[in-house]
Amino acid sequence: SELSVLITGPTGTGKERFARTIHRNSQRAKEPFVVVDCAALPETLVESMLFGHERGAFTSADASREGLVRQAHKGTLFLDEVGEMPLTVQKTFLRVLEERTFRPLGSKREVSSDFRLIAATNRDLDAMVAEGTFRADLLFRLRAMHIELPTLMERKEDIRPLTRYYLDKLCAQSNLGDKAISPAFYECLEGYDWPGNV
Repeated sequence: SELSVLITGPTGTGKERFARTIHRNSQRAKEPFVVVDCAALPETLVESMLFGHERGAFTSADASREGLVRQAHKGTLFLDEVGEMPLTVQKTFLRVLEERTFRPLGSKREVSSDFRLIAATNRDLDAMVAEGTFRADLLFRLRAMHIELPTLMERKEDIRPLTRYYLDKLCAQSNLGDKAISPAFYECLEGYDWPGNV
């Protein structure tokens, strides 16, 4: 499917890993997976970062630069923490989703980008729409398919394979042999409430 996917869930539930898994299992798997950290987009540079710019578009633009949206051409554009996207950018981005075209800063021509969109957030976007801090029309476009990831406490069956995975990874990093895990240790881990999730 080429549907846009919105992944929601608390911090630490693996939203980006899940997005990468969707990408790896799509027809776009050999193309780029471009991450846009919406929480880290400086409002003054957001359009330049997303859409790129031409040389001379602003004071420090001494060379043309391709934006993240264009870098995702033929691949997947992942909007991480999409609930943090400034309202001013939401309107501009909505048009990009509808048309798959945009104009780099300082350019006279439109550029196209054929990307598959996956977005993730730990925020309640419906509540944000009700408050007027997130656009309803943008949420509609983001949420063609919605996947909610449960907390680690809601999926305790994942604790044992995750423990094995991370222990093996730590042993490999430290050049140690395989380590066994006692049933008592597993029971201890399964009794913990995991406030930070994975």
